Amino acid sequence: MSKPFYVKFEVSKEVADAAYEALQIAAKTGAVRKGTNETTKAIERAQAKLVVIAEDVDPPEVVAHLPLLCEERKIPYMFVPSKDKIGNAVGIDVPAAAASIVKEGEAEGLVKEVVARVEGLKRGTD
Repeated sequence: MSKPFYVKFEVSKEVADAAYEALQIAAKTGAVRKGTNETTKAIERAQAKLVVIAEDVDPPEVVAHLPLLCEERKIPYMFVPSKDKIGNAVGIDVPAAAASIVKEGEAEGLVKEVVARVEGLKRGTD
């Protein structure tokens, strides 16, 4: 299956798993925004430290605006394969098309590492 049109770069399974872990830790010890609407607000208010967007969203237009908003606000973002795993990571029983970390809590180091890896992928150095 090909990637949706809004996916600008691919991340390895290792980086995606680190992002899920960062979401999980931040949900417990910091603050996260769950879902497309809350994530959009966090980006617009420049509160988001890392935005995680699912690739398996249908219809894709639901999250297609997020990468553009993130680039405009210079907020790091990344794509992960599963909205189910995003939902699980942030502690809800339903899939989440997107989530953002607002306060890292104990995930600060992991978030920095994920952001650095994603920036490397965007530049093509990782």
